[in-house]
Amino acid sequence: MQVKSRHHLRSDAISEIETAVSNRLGVTLAGDTYERVEFEDSDWEVVLVDGAPEIAYFDDEPFLTVRGANAYDPDYRIVTVDAGAVSFVSDGADVMRPGITEADSEISDGDLVLIAEESHGKVLAIGRARVSGTEMVGEEGKVVDSLHHVGDDLYSFSG
Repeated sequence: MQVKSRHHLRSDAISEIETAVSNRLGVTLAGDTYERVEFEDSDWEVVLVDGAPEIAYFDDEPFLTVRGANAYDPDYRIVTVDAGAVSFVSDGADVMRPGITEADSEISDGDLVLIAEESHGKVLAIGRARVSGTEMVGEEGKVVDSLHHVGDDLYSFSG
């Protein structure tokens, strides 16, 4: 991905990001420098926290990237998938009910969520919930649309 622009964020923009991530995920960002990056050939907007691509904007909403989620230990908005779903989710597939073993009951329809694998808790993807967390576990149906996953262009971007 070719960088179009890169600029340091003002303290009020940093505060807004830190508050949003803290409220949504229970994560306290620990950065000294925050830079917003826009790309020539992509709609991604990323915030580098101390040089690492830890935040991305999804529909103008700041949220952890896969790398960011694995750098911190999020408390909320986690959807856990079984081993059978890992390869599909890692390739960018949407998440289906049968692959889900657990979901945060506080998730609402439309929320951004972290999709983690059950054995080690590593985050594999970021998605948007189609249903509430209490409705995610079940027999059939797509419940999370994948937005960003391990191995995509955003994941590969190193800052």
